[in-house]
Amino acid sequence: MNFPEELYYTPEHLWVKKEGELFYAGITDFAQSELSDIVYVEVETLGETLPKDKVFGTVEAVKTLSDLFMPLSGEIIDFNKDLVRKPEEINKSPYEAWIIQIKPSDPSELDTLLKADEYRKLIGM
Repeated sequence: MNFPEELYYTPEHLWVKKEGELFYAGITDFAQSELSDIVYVEVETLGETLPKDKVFGTVEAVKTLSDLFMPLSGEIIDFNKDLVRKPEEINKSPYEAWIIQIKPSDPSELDTLLKADEYRKLIGM
């Protein structure tokens, strides 16, 4: 399993990537492997400002439906619409198939997220 060192991780199995003033978030390689075949991604909170840990959407796999939790407080300014047509891209390339783009309310919350080695320990790897 792959856990890029430059990313940040949440205990709820999301990754976060900082690009300038914006952040991208998606689900980790571990999460996509546990979920199995992803068939649908839904984000109904586009344009909303949500606190950290609030549900912003769902991901549906063949066997389960899982909530997605905000990794950072902020406004959801974009949703990866390619995932509507091709949700399986998360299974193929979890770190390229971002789900949301966030304009953070408090960028310092990034420091509360896990580094790659801490995330590996959390999942027992």
